[in-house]
Amino acid sequence: MEKEFVIGISGASGIIYAHRMLEILTRSAQVHLIISDAARIIASVEGVELEGFDACYYSNDMLTAKIASGSFRHDGMAIVPCSMKTLASIAAGISESLITRVADVSLKERRRCILLLREMPFNRIHLRNMLDANDAGATIMVASPGFYHRPEQISDLVDMVVARILNHLGVNHDLEVGWEGMDEGAHRSTEK
Repeated sequence: MEKEFVIGISGASGIIYAHRMLEILTRSAQVHLIISDAARIIASVEGVELEGFDACYYSNDMLTAKIASGSFRHDGMAIVPCSMKTLASIAAGISESLITRVADVSLKERRRCILLLREMPFNRIHLRNMLDANDAGATIMVASPGFYHRPEQISDLVDMVVARILNHLGVNHDLEVGWEGMDEGAHRSTEK
C-alpha cells in the first residue's frame, strides 16, 4: 500500500529543502502539499519552483480540507522549512492555518510531525517553543548539514538534511549521505 504524507511549506528561507523532498517523495508516495502565501513569496525570491509535482495541492486557508481532520490517516507530516511563526503557533496549539491545523491534529493523533527549522540564532522564545513542540510529540530538526561526506556542491548539503527527514518519516531513499564510520581500529574480542 502506498504511503501518504503531508508536507507543509511555511514562509522561511530554505525552500530548496522542500523542493528536494518533493522530488523524492512524489516518486513513491502520495503527497498532500500545503504552501503558505509567504512560502510562495520566498520561493520566488530564492528562485525555487513549487508547482508541477505529482501532489495534491492545498491552499493554507483551506481549513475544511479532509487532511485537517483526525479521521484522515497519513504516515507523517513534515513542515519544510518551518518558520518561527509556524513553530510558535504549533507550540501554543493555535490552528489558524491549514499547516498548523494538520500539525496540531498530527500531534493529537500521535502521528509523526517533523519541523525543519532554518532560523539562527535562536532566542529564548524560540527555544521554549521548540521544547513545547517537542514535548507535544514533534520532532525538531534544524537545517544544519554535516560535512563528513565532503560535499562538493549545495545539492550535497541539501541532500544530507533531506535524507535525515526522510529517515525520520520512514521513507526509503537512495541519498548516500550517511556516516560510514571509522572502524579501522575496531576488532572483535575472542576472549570469553
